[in-house]
Amino acid sequence: MHVRRLELVDFRSYERLSIDLEPGGNVLVGPNGVGKTNLVEALGYVATLGSHRVATDAPLVRAGATSAVIRCVIEHDGRELLVELEIVPGRANRARLGRSAVRRARDVLGALRLVLFAPEDLELIRGDPAERRRYLDDLLVTRLPRYAGVRADYERVVKQRNALLRTAYLARKTGGTRGGDLSTLAVWDSHLAQHGAELLAGRLELVAALGPHVTKAYDAVAAGTGAAAISYRPSLELAGPAPDRPALAAALADALAQARPAEVERGTTLVGPHRDDLTLTLGALPAKGYASHGESWSYALALRLAGYELLRADGHEPVLVLDDVFAELDAGRRDRLAGLVGGAAQLLVTCAVADDVPTALRGTRYEVAEGGVRRAG
Repeated sequence: MHVRRLELVDFRSYERLSIDLEPGGNVLVGPNGVGKTNLVEALGYVATLGSHRVATDAPLVRAGATSAVIRCVIEHDGRELLVELEIVPGRANRARLGRSAVRRARDVLGALRLVLFAPEDLELIRGDPAERRRYLDDLLVTRLPRYAGVRADYERVVKQRNALLRTAYLARKTGGTRGGDLSTLAVWDSHLAQHGAELLAGRLELVAALGPHVTKAYDAVAAGTGAAAISYRPSLELAGPAPDRPALAAALADALAQARPAEVERGTTLVGPHRDDLTLTLGALPAKGYASHGESWSYALALRLAGYELLRADGHEPVLVLDDVFAELDAGRRDRLAGLVGGAAQLLVTCAVADDVPTALRGTRYEVAEGGVRRAG
């Protein structure tokens, strides 16, 4: 799989842009702030329907414009597929697949499988659990696009359940005699257990498959400076290492029943996959708070490379994007990383200084300037 063409209209800093990309290495060179990351962010959006830099769509639309358009031509197994997304802040995005409109934007997921590493990925090591949950869910959807619906259904249920609990909480705080109507809470408990079990099962299966790749990738990047391992930390007690979906649904239902008094008291849902975390360790110690800057950078890289290798093992050949990576790595880590990714079907690298990129990865070069991109060789 590779991206043959990317077209942008009113996306970030680009009023209008068209760029043809090549299989193998593609290096985007330019000073900081000219829009290199905007290009790979657009590709990431096609792959995940989200930005790795911002939580909402409004910043993706160029100042003064009302919407942005991303068009991406993807080649896979000798066939071309056009994906088109229109981003309209505050409204549902519109999408086309092969020039035909689709009912939901998420129906385009899976058309482009892409793994993107960016400096923001340090938050996977240092940041809050939400960053690690998003990493798992994005990779889960990339691997199995049907989980986009599971994820959306679960988030909808949590939102509705929280609204009910919050209303009851506020009614009680303002002197309501009944403390709000919670008669429908049992219905939402059932929905949460059902959708939560499906999402939880997917994450557990993903972490089990991903773990060996993380250990191997960290060892390769960091040259044996420590053993990296990952494990899933749920918000409820699970019986056994890999319970089936009915058992997970039953466990969630029981945990919700036990948590009911605390949830009513606090006005929020305290049990479920939205409260879980991915535990990252180096040797016997947690990576968060103990890993050095270099170890954290290597660990974040290992998480993305593990996802890339897992997709390849599944028979998918994803596009690999390394955004401003090599400036942070010493010569040894650069060479080791080059050895790991040199065989990618398509690799996109952004950098401010071309010499930071190992010779083996340089491929086709593009010069990025304010508002435009020029192929340089």
